[in-house]
Amino acid sequence: MPVNIPETGQERIVIVGGGFGGLMMARKLAKSDYQVILIDKRNYHQFQPLFYQVAMAGLEPSSISFPFRKAFQDHKNMYFRVGKVNAVDTGRKQLETDIGIVNYDHLVLSYGAKTNFFGNKAIEERAFTIKSTTQALNLRNTLLTDYEKAVIERDFEKRQWFLDIVIVGGGPTGVEVAGALAEMKKYILPKDYKELDAKEVDIYLLQGTDQLLMGMDPKHGDTAERYLKQRGVIVKKNTRVVDYDGEYVITADDEKIKAGKLIWAAGVTCHRMEGLREDAFNKRNRIMVDEYSKVKGYDDIYALGDVACMETEDFPDGHPQVAQPAIQQGKQLARNFIRRAKGKDWVKFEYRDLGTMATVGRNKAVAEIGGMKFKGFFAWLVWLFVHLYALIGAKNKLIVFINWIWNYFTYDQSLRLIINPKDQADRNPPS
Repeated sequence: MPVNIPETGQERIVIVGGGFGGLMMARKLAKSDYQVILIDKRNYHQFQPLFYQVAMAGLEPSSISFPFRKAFQDHKNMYFRVGKVNAVDTGRKQLETDIGIVNYDHLVLSYGAKTNFFGNKAIEERAFTIKSTTQALNLRNTLLTDYEKAVIERDFEKRQWFLDIVIVGGGPTGVEVAGALAEMKKYILPKDYKELDAKEVDIYLLQGTDQLLMGMDPKHGDTAERYLKQRGVIVKKNTRVVDYDGEYVITADDEKIKAGKLIWAAGVTCHRMEGLREDAFNKRNRIMVDEYSKVKGYDDIYALGDVACMETEDFPDGHPQVAQPAIQQGKQLARNFIRRAKGKDWVKFEYRDLGTMATVGRNKAVAEIGGMKFKGFFAWLVWLFVHLYALIGAKNKLIVFINWIWNYFTYDQSLRLIINPKDQADRNPPS
């Protein structure tokens, strides 16, 4: 049965996924003469770069989320539906969703990427990931609950299981998580958990290659490594994780690291949309698109952001799977649809690389912007400004800014609440 959406006679653009690319395109088209439908399995936009701060109890999830319906309250041609898209029927120009059939004239796929476990089912079942607000909250709850259990655990080995953490993946997410955990160990544990010896907390960051922050200047990878080591993080490069049994993280060199929590930040892949031609995907499951974001082999289907692979001379493997390519692609595709309505030719997409950055905690960051490379306090200030500016909603910007200022001067945040939506299975170290 078709989803209850008015048939107005307008050309209908259906956008699947309200991430950076999908939301940006929808906002740019909200005042156009198209009927725009945004479908997402959540009713809010998530600001992914700050998920780790939610997981580390630095921010509340509401401060990095923005309701889709609030974004489009004043736009009569804009519709939003909560739903999961299962497949596309390209012949009938229909989406098959869990809420019914959605017809389209133009389809835009912007459903993002998911964590890549490289086929390792044991790790997939037991590791923590930070690809959604829900996952970030789950990690926060587990982290704080384990501290509470460690306080009352007398056995040293069992206490280590609750306290020690392994992070796999030395990209920006892994580096930022490790830095945040190190700051929690230094500033929070001595105040909140006085009974614990913070020196017992071991934080490992494992990277499969010989450099952290791959894709940035190797010197910045070395700088990030030095910052982390100064904060007590145990960094192991050229270390590939092959298994996790819930008690030990096992590497390819047969090293065993005892830890009750494994945080996986070692790569992403994409979901294959059922109904698209097999040759529309590359080997990483990204959808092949041309310079107009049009999907290979189709005239009415487009893809944006993480899920899209636009091969260019500068980016032969597609653009980086980060926010800026998605935002810029969303803007450009919206502009081209507006040009289409005016009978004008489309303009090819050209990516403007605005830079890469990563923070390692208070006053420490590395950044590469516009050919300039810098580190330390100034890079950290730039990181703060860029992320604050990119947040959706003035209220969110203000709340995050106040939280950051408060935390900077007090070394504390009163956000360490264990809030489980339902009773969860009790976590205990293996006997």
